[in-house]
Amino acid sequence: MGKIIDQIKAGKILVSDGAWGTFLQQKGMKPGECPEEWNITHPDEVLDIAKSYIGAGADMIETNSFGGTIFKVEKYGLADKVFELNKAAAEISRKAAGDKFVLGSVGPTGKILMMGDVTEEELYEAFKEQVKGLEAGGVDAIMIETMTDLDEAHLAIQAAKENTNCEVFCTMTFEKTVQGEFRSMMGVSPGEMVNTLIDAGADLIGANCGNGIADMIGIVEEIRSINSEIPILVHANAGMPVYKDGETVFPETPDEMAGLVSKIIAAGANIIGGCCGTTPDHICRVREEVDKI
Repeated sequence: MGKIIDQIKAGKILVSDGAWGTFLQQKGMKPGECPEEWNITHPDEVLDIAKSYIGAGADMIETNSFGGTIFKVEKYGLADKVFELNKAAAEISRKAAGDKFVLGSVGPTGKILMMGDVTEEELYEAFKEQVKGLEAGGVDAIMIETMTDLDEAHLAIQAAKENTNCEVFCTMTFEKTVQGEFRSMMGVSPGEMVNTLIDAGADLIGANCGNGIADMIGIVEEIRSINSEIPILVHANAGMPVYKDGETVFPETPDEMAGLVSKIIAAGANIIGGCCGTTPDHICRVREEVDKI
Protein backbone atom coordinates (compact mmCIF):
# COMPACT_ATOMS: atom_id res chain seq x y z
CA MET A 1 0.00 0.00 0.00
CA GLY A 2 2.93 2.31 0.60
CA LYS A 3 2.55 5.65 2.27
CA ILE A 4 -0.12 8.30 1.78
CA ILE A 5 2.53 10.80 0.68
CA ASP A 6 3.81 8.37 -1.97
CA GLN A 7 0.31 8.14 -3.47
CA ILE A 8 0.09 11.94 -3.57
CA LYS A 9 3.53 12.18 -5.21
CA ALA A 10 2.29 9.69 -7.82
CA GLY A 11 -0.42 12.22 -8.69
CA LYS A 12 -3.42 10.80 -6.86
CA ILE A 13 -6.12 12.97 -5.31
CA LEU A 14 -7.34 11.18 -2.18
CA VAL A 15 -10.62 11.34 -0.29
CA SER A 16 -10.82 11.47 3.49
CA ASP A 17 -13.76 10.98 5.86
CA GLY A 18 -16.30 13.38 7.39
CA ALA A 19 -17.71 14.35 10.79
CA TRP A 20 -17.71 11.97 13.76
CA GLY A 21 -19.08 13.88 16.75
CA THR A 22 -22.63 14.29 15.45
CA PHE A 23 -22.81 10.55 14.77
CA LEU A 24 -21.71 9.66 18.28
CA GLN A 25 -24.51 11.88 19.57
CA GLN A 26 -27.00 10.22 17.23
CA LYS A 27 -25.91 6.87 18.64
CA GLY A 28 -26.76 8.02 22.14
CA MET A 29 -23.64 9.72 23.50
CA LYS A 30 -24.88 12.18 26.12
CA PRO A 31 -23.54 15.69 26.70
CA GLY A 32 -20.78 15.42 29.29
CA GLU A 33 -19.73 11.93 28.23
CA CYS A 34 -16.15 11.34 27.08
CA PRO A 35 -16.18 10.51 23.33
CA GLU A 36 -12.90 8.58 23.61
CA GLU A 37 -14.30 6.36 26.37
CA TRP A 38 -16.77 5.02 23.80
CA ASN A 39 -13.82 3.22 22.16
CA ILE A 40 -13.93 0.89 25.17
CA THR A 41 -17.59 1.05 26.26
CA HIS A 42 -19.29 1.16 22.81
CA PRO A 43 -16.72 -0.13 20.29
CA ASP A 44 -19.36 -1.46 17.88
CA GLU A 45 -21.02 1.95 17.61
CA VAL A 46 -17.68 3.61 16.88
CA LEU A 47 -16.83 0.89 14.35
CA ASP A 48 -20.15 1.53 12.63
CA ILE A 49 -19.25 5.21 12.08
CA ALA A 50 -15.81 4.30 10.73
CA LYS A 51 -17.31 1.71 8.38
CA SER A 52 -19.87 4.19 7.05
CA TYR A 53 -17.07 6.34 5.61
CA ILE A 54 -15.22 3.40 4.09
CA GLY A 55 -18.55 2.40 2.55
CA ALA A 56 -18.89 5.92 1.13
CA GLY A 57 -15.60 5.52 -0.73
CA ALA A 58 -13.08 7.24 1.55
CA ASP A 59 -9.41 6.36 1.01
CA MET A 60 -8.73 7.04 4.69
CA ILE A 61 -10.61 7.38 7.95
CA GLU A 62 -9.75 9.07 11.21
CA THR A 63 -9.91 7.68 14.74
CA ASN A 64 -12.23 8.60 17.60
CA SER A 65 -9.37 10.19 19.55
CA PHE A 66 -9.63 13.94 18.90
CA GLY A 67 -9.69 14.75 22.63
CA GLY A 68 -7.35 11.92 23.58
CA THR A 69 -4.65 13.79 25.49
CA ILE A 70 -4.43 13.57 29.26
CA PHE A 71 -5.58 17.20 29.54
CA LYS A 72 -8.96 16.31 28.05
CA VAL A 73 -9.58 12.82 29.45
CA GLU A 74 -8.49 13.62 33.02
CA LYS A 75 -11.70 15.68 33.34
CA TYR A 76 -13.58 12.37 33.09
CA GLY A 77 -11.34 10.61 35.59
CA LEU A 78 -9.47 8.76 32.84
CA ALA A 79 -5.96 10.19 33.27
CA ASP A 80 -4.44 6.70 33.58
CA LYS A 81 -6.19 5.45 30.43
CA VAL A 82 -4.63 7.70 27.73
CA PHE A 83 -2.63 4.97 26.00
CA GLU A 84 -5.48 2.46 26.21
CA LEU A 85 -8.16 4.84 24.85
CA ASN A 86 -6.03 5.90 21.89
CA LYS A 87 -4.91 2.37 21.08
CA ALA A 88 -8.55 1.24 21.12
CA ALA A 89 -9.53 4.17 18.84
CA ALA A 90 -6.87 3.13 16.35
CA GLU A 91 -7.76 -0.56 16.48
CA ILE A 92 -11.43 0.19 15.73
CA SER A 93 -10.65 2.34 12.69
CA ARG A 94 -8.00 -0.14 11.56
CA LYS A 95 -10.61 -2.90 11.66
CA ALA A 96 -13.04 -0.79 9.59
CA ALA A 97 -10.42 0.43 7.12
CA GLY A 98 -9.30 -2.91 5.69
CA ASP A 99 -6.74 -1.96 3.05
CA LYS A 100 -7.47 1.78 3.37
CA PHE A 101 -5.48 4.24 5.47
CA VAL A 102 -6.07 5.25 9.10
CA LEU A 103 -5.31 8.75 10.41
CA GLY A 104 -4.83 9.02 14.17
CA SER A 105 -6.74 12.15 15.22
CA VAL A 106 -4.94 14.47 17.65
CA GLY A 107 -6.75 17.68 18.63
CA PRO A 108 -5.63 20.66 20.71
CA THR A 109 -5.26 20.22 24.46
CA GLY A 110 -7.27 23.29 25.43
CA LYS A 111 -4.23 24.59 27.34
CA ILE A 112 -2.67 27.88 26.27
CA LEU A 113 1.12 28.15 26.45
CA MET A 114 1.29 31.94 26.42
CA MET A 115 -1.15 32.13 29.34
CA GLY A 116 1.16 29.91 31.39
CA ASP A 117 -1.53 27.19 31.63
CA VAL A 118 1.04 24.56 30.75
CA THR A 119 4.75 24.12 29.96
CA GLU A 120 6.19 23.03 26.62
CA GLU A 121 7.45 19.85 28.31
CA GLU A 122 3.98 18.99 29.62
CA LEU A 123 2.44 19.50 26.17
CA TYR A 124 5.13 17.41 24.50
CA GLU A 125 4.66 14.57 27.00
CA ALA A 126 0.86 14.68 26.58
CA PHE A 127 1.13 14.38 22.80
CA LYS A 128 3.84 11.72 23.08
CA GLU A 129 1.61 9.49 25.22
CA GLN A 130 -1.32 9.91 22.81
CA VAL A 131 0.58 9.25 19.58
CA LYS A 132 2.28 6.17 20.99
CA GLY A 133 -1.16 4.73 21.78
CA LEU A 134 -2.38 5.54 18.27
CA GLU A 135 0.65 3.94 16.64
CA ALA A 136 0.29 0.84 18.83
CA GLY A 137 -3.30 0.49 17.57
CA GLY A 138 -2.20 0.54 13.94
CA VAL A 139 -2.61 4.03 12.46
CA ASP A 140 -0.74 4.92 9.26
CA ALA A 141 -0.43 8.63 9.99
CA ILE A 142 -0.83 11.00 12.90
CA MET A 143 -3.42 13.68 12.02
CA ILE A 144 -2.84 16.72 14.24
CA GLU A 145 -5.86 18.95 13.59
CA THR A 146 -7.90 22.02 14.52
CA MET A 147 -4.76 23.74 15.81
CA THR A 148 -4.86 27.50 16.39
CA ASP A 149 -1.48 28.03 18.10
CA LEU A 150 1.73 27.46 16.12
CA ASP A 151 3.75 26.55 19.20
CA GLU A 152 1.31 23.83 20.25
CA ALA A 153 1.16 22.51 16.67
CA HIS A 154 4.97 22.45 16.54
CA LEU A 155 5.20 20.47 19.78
CA ALA A 156 2.57 17.96 18.62
CA ILE A 157 4.40 17.39 15.32
CA GLN A 158 7.71 17.02 17.13
CA ALA A 159 6.25 14.50 19.59
CA ALA A 160 4.80 12.45 16.72
CA LYS A 161 7.97 12.58 14.64
CA GLU A 162 10.27 11.65 17.52
CA ASN A 163 8.14 8.89 19.06
CA THR A 164 6.44 7.11 16.14
CA ASN A 165 7.30 5.84 12.67
CA CYS A 166 4.06 7.28 11.26
CA GLU A 167 3.66 9.95 8.63
CA VAL A 168 2.75 13.19 10.41
CA PHE A 169 0.08 15.58 9.14
CA CYS A 170 -1.02 18.89 10.66
CA THR A 171 -3.97 21.16 9.91
CA MET A 172 -4.91 24.45 11.49
CA THR A 173 -8.29 26.16 11.72
CA PHE A 174 -8.84 29.61 10.26
CA GLU A 175 -11.71 32.08 10.36
CA LYS A 176 -12.28 34.90 7.87
CA THR A 177 -11.70 38.36 9.38
CA VAL A 178 -13.82 41.39 8.53
CA GLN A 179 -10.95 42.42 6.23
CA GLY A 180 -11.41 39.16 4.34
CA GLU A 181 -8.14 37.59 5.53
CA PHE A 182 -7.85 34.17 7.13
CA ARG A 183 -6.53 33.97 10.69
CA SER A 184 -6.48 31.34 13.42
CA MET A 185 -7.92 32.23 16.83
CA MET A 186 -4.34 33.02 17.88
CA GLY A 187 -3.82 35.31 14.89
CA VAL A 188 -1.86 32.97 12.62
CA SER A 189 -2.41 33.20 8.84
CA PRO A 190 -2.26 30.18 6.52
CA GLY A 191 0.88 31.62 4.96
CA GLU A 192 2.58 32.04 8.35
CA MET A 193 1.80 28.45 9.25
CA VAL A 194 3.56 26.86 6.29
CA ASN A 195 7.27 27.02 7.06
CA THR A 196 6.85 26.55 10.82
CA LEU A 197 4.94 23.29 10.38
CA ILE A 198 7.24 21.99 7.66
CA ASP A 199 10.33 22.88 9.72
CA ALA A 200 8.79 20.99 12.67
CA GLY A 201 8.64 17.89 10.45
CA ALA A 202 5.09 17.80 9.04
CA ASP A 203 4.81 15.61 5.90
CA LEU A 204 1.51 17.27 4.94
CA ILE A 205 -0.26 20.44 6.08
CA GLY A 206 -3.63 22.05 5.54
CA ALA A 207 -6.82 23.32 7.14
CA ASN A 208 -9.87 21.83 8.79
CA CYS A 209 -13.10 23.10 10.34
CA GLY A 210 -13.94 26.81 10.54
CA ASN A 211 -14.94 27.11 6.88
CA GLY A 212 -16.98 25.53 4.16
CA ILE A 213 -15.16 24.32 1.07
CA ALA A 214 -15.66 27.71 -0.71
CA ASP A 215 -13.44 29.57 1.76
CA MET A 216 -11.00 26.65 1.92
CA ILE A 217 -10.11 27.43 -1.71
CA GLY A 218 -8.59 30.75 -0.63
CA ILE A 219 -6.71 29.08 2.21
CA VAL A 220 -5.21 26.46 -0.13
CA GLU A 221 -4.20 29.19 -2.59
CA GLU A 222 -2.45 31.08 0.23
CA ILE A 223 -0.54 27.95 1.29
CA ARG A 224 0.43 27.28 -2.33
CA SER A 225 1.72 30.85 -2.73
CA ILE A 226 4.33 30.01 -0.07
CA ASN A 227 5.07 26.39 -1.02
CA SER A 228 4.20 24.64 -4.28
CA GLU A 229 5.30 21.15 -3.19
CA ILE A 230 4.01 20.27 0.29
CA PRO A 231 0.95 17.98 0.20
CA ILE A 232 -2.24 19.74 1.37
CA LEU A 233 -5.27 18.23 3.12
CA VAL A 234 -8.62 19.99 3.56
CA HIS A 235 -11.38 18.85 5.92
CA ALA A 236 -14.14 21.43 5.23
CA ASN A 237 -17.35 21.97 7.16
CA ALA A 238 -20.66 21.54 5.36
CA GLY A 239 -20.84 25.30 4.84
CA MET A 240 -20.97 27.91 7.58
CA PRO A 241 -23.09 27.07 10.64
CA VAL A 242 -26.59 28.48 10.94
CA TYR A 243 -28.53 28.62 14.21
CA LYS A 244 -31.98 27.21 13.54
CA ASP A 245 -34.74 26.01 15.88
CA GLY A 246 -32.41 26.03 18.86
CA GLU A 247 -29.60 24.08 17.28
CA THR A 248 -26.59 24.67 15.07
CA VAL A 249 -26.92 23.23 11.58
CA PHE A 250 -24.50 23.09 8.67
CA PRO A 251 -26.52 23.84 5.53
CA GLU A 252 -24.29 22.70 2.66
CA THR A 253 -25.72 19.69 0.82
CA PRO A 254 -23.58 16.87 -0.59
CA ASP A 255 -24.18 18.22 -4.11
CA GLU A 256 -23.15 21.75 -3.12
CA MET A 257 -19.94 20.48 -1.58
CA ALA A 258 -19.21 18.25 -4.57
CA GLY A 259 -19.70 21.23 -6.90
CA LEU A 260 -16.58 22.88 -5.49
CA VAL A 261 -14.28 19.83 -5.57
CA SER A 262 -12.75 20.66 -8.95
CA LYS A 263 -11.98 24.20 -7.75
CA ILE A 264 -10.23 23.10 -4.57
CA ILE A 265 -8.17 20.58 -6.54
CA ALA A 266 -7.24 23.32 -9.02
CA ALA A 267 -6.14 25.48 -6.07
CA GLY A 268 -3.74 22.72 -5.01
CA ALA A 269 -5.43 20.38 -2.51
CA ASN A 270 -4.31 16.72 -2.53
CA ILE A 271 -6.69 15.21 0.04
CA ILE A 272 -10.31 16.31 0.44
CA GLY A 273 -12.61 15.34 3.28
CA GLY A 274 -15.16 16.83 5.64
CA CYS A 275 -15.44 18.22 9.14
CA CYS A 276 -18.51 19.47 11.06
CA GLY A 277 -21.84 18.72 9.42
CA THR A 278 -20.48 16.42 6.72
CA THR A 279 -21.88 12.90 6.36
CA PRO A 280 -21.09 9.73 4.40
CA ASP A 281 -23.36 11.21 1.69
CA HIS A 282 -21.06 14.22 1.37
CA ILE A 283 -18.00 11.97 1.16
CA CYS A 284 -19.70 9.73 -1.41
CA ARG A 285 -20.33 12.75 -3.68
CA VAL A 286 -16.78 14.05 -3.19
CA ARG A 287 -15.52 10.58 -4.20
CA GLU A 288 -17.63 10.70 -7.39
CA GLU A 289 -16.21 14.11 -8.34
CA VAL A 290 -12.62 13.09 -7.61
CA ASP A 291 -13.07 9.97 -9.74
CA LYS A 292 -14.34 12.10 -12.63
CA ILE A 293 -11.29 14.35 -12.44
